[in-house]
Amino acid sequence: MTTLADQPAIDAMEDVVEFDIAGMTCSACATRIERKLNRLDGVTASVNFATERATVVGLGGDTAGGIAAVEKAGYRAALHVPGDDEWSRRATSDRIDSLRRRLSVSALLSVPLCDLTILLALVPSWRFPGWQLLCVLLSVPIVTWAAWPFHRATLRNLRAGSLSMDTLVSLGAVVSFAWAIVVLVGGPTAAGYWIGFGPTPPGADAIYLDVAAGMVTFQLGGRYFETRSRRRAGDVLHAISGLAARSVLLRTPDGDVEVPAGQVRRGDVVVVRPGATIPVDGVVEAGRSSVDTSTMTGEAAPAEVEPGGSVAAGTVNGSGALTIVAERVGQHTRLAQLAAIADEAQRRKAGVTKLVDRISSVFIPAVIVIAIAVTAVWLLAGAPVGAAIGVGIAVLIIACPCALGLATPTALMVGVGRGGQLGILVKGQDALEASGRIDTVVLDKTGTVTTGAFAVGDVRPLAPVTRTQLLGLAGALEQASEHAIGRAISGAAAAELGRPEPVEDFEALSGLGAVGMVGGRRVLAGTRRLLAEQGVPIPEALETVVAELESEGRTLVLVAVDGEAAGVLGLADDVKATAREAVAQLKAMGLRTVLLTGDTARAAAAVGAVLGFDETIAEVLPADKAAVVADLQRQGRRVAMVGDGINDAAALASADLGMAIVTGTDIAMKSADVILVRDDLRAVPDAVALARRMLGTIRGNLIWAFGYNIAAIPLAASGLLNPLIAAAAMALSSVLVVTNSLRLRNFTPHQG
Repeated sequence: MTTLADQPAIDAMEDVVEFDIAGMTCSACATRIERKLNRLDGVTASVNFATERATVVGLGGDTAGGIAAVEKAGYRAALHVPGDDEWSRRATSDRIDSLRRRLSVSALLSVPLCDLTILLALVPSWRFPGWQLLCVLLSVPIVTWAAWPFHRATLRNLRAGSLSMDTLVSLGAVVSFAWAIVVLVGGPTAAGYWIGFGPTPPGADAIYLDVAAGMVTFQLGGRYFETRSRRRAGDVLHAISGLAARSVLLRTPDGDVEVPAGQVRRGDVVVVRPGATIPVDGVVEAGRSSVDTSTMTGEAAPAEVEPGGSVAAGTVNGSGALTIVAERVGQHTRLAQLAAIADEAQRRKAGVTKLVDRISSVFIPAVIVIAIAVTAVWLLAGAPVGAAIGVGIAVLIIACPCALGLATPTALMVGVGRGGQLGILVKGQDALEASGRIDTVVLDKTGTVTTGAFAVGDVRPLAPVTRTQLLGLAGALEQASEHAIGRAISGAAAAELGRPEPVEDFEALSGLGAVGMVGGRRVLAGTRRLLAEQGVPIPEALETVVAELESEGRTLVLVAVDGEAAGVLGLADDVKATAREAVAQLKAMGLRTVLLTGDTARAAAAVGAVLGFDETIAEVLPADKAAVVADLQRQGRRVAMVGDGINDAAALASADLGMAIVTGTDIAMKSADVILVRDDLRAVPDAVALARRMLGTIRGNLIWAFGYNIAAIPLAASGLLNPLIAAAAMALSSVLVVTNSLRLRNFTPHQG
């Protein structure tokens, strides 16, 4: 199975290219660019409106062709460089500056224009010669220059044979302005539209310039605040990759030299000064210091490091200078892998997102048809032309589906970014949807609930074997083992007895133990099941010792020599300090907790009872963990699996929600839906709570967006909404969705 460290190789093999996109104004723009790219031979593309990025597979190195396709669609594009957001940030800043200038001019001109038209509409005796021309002169810059982003996008879309929300705004502004000119040409008493609710009161002969100007101003205001909010949302997500050091103090034969971080290679020695960001994953060669890991793990307390200790890229050195030997650099550091995973979460399109995209693509032309039909119905019903046009414009403006397109990606972007700050990485919305359904959490014991640092606590020989013989034979056998239990036994034997005898014909039996020849004697070390399969009986005296140690929660290794039981070793694996609290929090959230272990039923029950698990499943072989998850699912359970090792990968992948501890293997991380960076088991309930909060936010956004459009169109069509009110409501709906998503920045651990 491929590790995360191999991700660049995967990307090269699959020919994955990313482009930063500028100029998108709504989800319809993303759909149009996606269609344009997908028309290229052999290309599959996905465009994310929230992150303003396109992911393209199959270009075959022809990045210029991809950029040309985007530009042909009327947008700007640049090749995305991981860790470098300068181009996209500059494009966003330019857009915000442009919107700010247009909004300022539009607002400054709209205020006197609206005041003037309303005042003169209500008090005809105050009208003066040329007042109509003055109103037109005030409105022209608004409807042309200030509204140009909407007109430009509309023209671009029409050339491409498509429509977008900009089409609705542009059409509404142009029709309002054109009708105002018709009213002026037809005389000052031509029917207008009152700025309040309902039909025009007597004497209120508004000329519609205020509608055109006010609508553009509201739309610019909504677009400006929406763009700023989306940039803030993106800043939360990109904070993860922003933790990486840009330069490194590299130790060379000529002294310490500062070089770009990209020039460091595995095995290089780097120097990290006090207060500097650690640039690589590596091992401390010299120096002692405290390291602030809060930026990556959310842990407030700094970690003390000394020679031989491990450090991670993105963490911050404390008061002491450190000399570090680089083990992982660049895109292979854990920080880069986590940033890539967070980025991948944005690329995934869940079913609801695809549905929203499809709805948006047909919604806009449908709205135009509805607006024309409503206008026609009002005219046929005998309504004044001005009133009928006003109703049609209100329908055009109120129904823009922009909020629909923002509902999911903005919440996902902010939530994933906030999770990254807390040491929780959610890979995508499929994980969020799973989090809302799970009712059972299965936790692997060794390395997840416990520290995984085994220590030999009991050596119980069976006469005539002595303690020294038992420990020596078991230690000699296990010196070839790579399992944590085997290493603990061989380490204890070496520390007490010195260099062990050599082992021959060693064979590791997954989930059972090991067998080999030591000093011409055949030695078995492992579980009760191993001895039974090898035909070794367990005497009653040994059964008594086994029962005693199991009741204490010890992990047992039975030893047999030349076909006869020789004794048992009892190993202690300390439970993590936060395990009991984490289990209690999960139960308080209404989740059933299950402890999964290869230990005997008696030992597992002892640990499970102490920690408060609802259920323990014992004597499970590594290969059978996925089967246990499948069995729970057949019982109707929605299962979340928490693990850390290679042998957990299949179970993580088969569970409804897989959660991997980042201190474990890359394979486990690859198989999981949620990755926990914090070395704190309370991250499990925190992850479930965050995922549920994100899912709740997305659902709230979608309910509002769908509900708003469903309710607003009939109101506008019935003439109960003035076009100005419709414009304000539409602009505020998008801002509301983004603002609601930004509330996820306030999510705090240990709270639902």
